[in-house]
Amino acid sequence: MDSERRKILGRLRRIEGQIRGLQRMIEAQAPCVEVLTQVSAVTAAMKKTGNAIIRANMARCMAESSGGNGQGMDDFQTALSRYIDLS
Repeated sequence: MDSERRKILGRLRRIEGQIRGLQRMIEAQAPCVEVLTQVSAVTAAMKKTGNAIIRANMARCMAESSGGNGQGMDDFQTALSRYIDLS
């Protein structure tokens, strides 16, 4: 496994822990401000992870989507547009 993939997996594991923490906060009826602060942190972490995935895999993603009838490139562009709209 290469270094970038390890870093991305590490980020995802930390995010998973943050999500579990959010679940515990909701169960414990934590103050809304604290919950929203954690939601914001998770959202930012996901955006950063998405950016890292794109940077690390852009060439591969482009190569995978460029074969065949062009539908793959359309699919890639649609997925990228969805990601950008989330940012």
